[in-house]
Amino acid sequence: MKVLYILVSILALASSVSFAYDPSPLQDFCVAIQDPKDGVFVNGKFCKDPALVKAEDFFKHVEPGNTSNALGSQVTAVTVDQLFGLNTLGISLARIDFAPKGLNPPHTHPRGTEILIVLEGTLYVGFVTSNQDNNRLFTKVLNKGDVFVFPIGLIHFQQNVGYGNAIAIAGLSSQNPGVITIANALFKSNPPISDEVLTKAFQVDKSIIDYLQKQSWYDNN
Repeated sequence: MKVLYILVSILALASSVSFAYDPSPLQDFCVAIQDPKDGVFVNGKFCKDPALVKAEDFFKHVEPGNTSNALGSQVTAVTVDQLFGLNTLGISLARIDFAPKGLNPPHTHPRGTEILIVLEGTLYVGFVTSNQDNNRLFTKVLNKGDVFVFPIGLIHFQQNVGYGNAIAIAGLSSQNPGVITIANALFKSNPPISDEVLTKAFQVDKSIIDYLQKQSWYDNN
């Protein structure tokens, strides 16, 4: 009976882990298509007939991002929505371009861990742990060739602290990791979060919340 209990526990744990992230593919590939005609629905996308798949389905060219905006940064995502060959493969990436002093503001990826490598410049990066860990802040200054990991779901950021432009590539452990920019979610939600909720949450005067909600929160993703 004890052995059976242990076996059941292990299977339950394995099951919970297997469903925590993108499901593993059951075939070589499942290239997504927009038109469901003659397609098979797998992991949120319809799959192209394997006999019609081409090399182009796995290829995308990424241009440098335009950093002429309020944040001085631009994230160019390559998820399953931009590269259909990623469907069911459980990975994606993003190129992040920074002007001097540019910022990729505090945000979170609800469905993916991020690993970032600096290709050019100097970045100040960090993430904040959950409430149960007392919201500890982990930060590091990264230079060319340095790598840093942001655990799944945790709020994190990157800022260019060098004198020139900076470039980074982020790999993510999901074909569709999602992104929630904290300021945008709180002060630019549709419909807006009530003043009563925000004033009590931040313990500030209503006029401050009204001011923040009137700002043009730029989305660099």
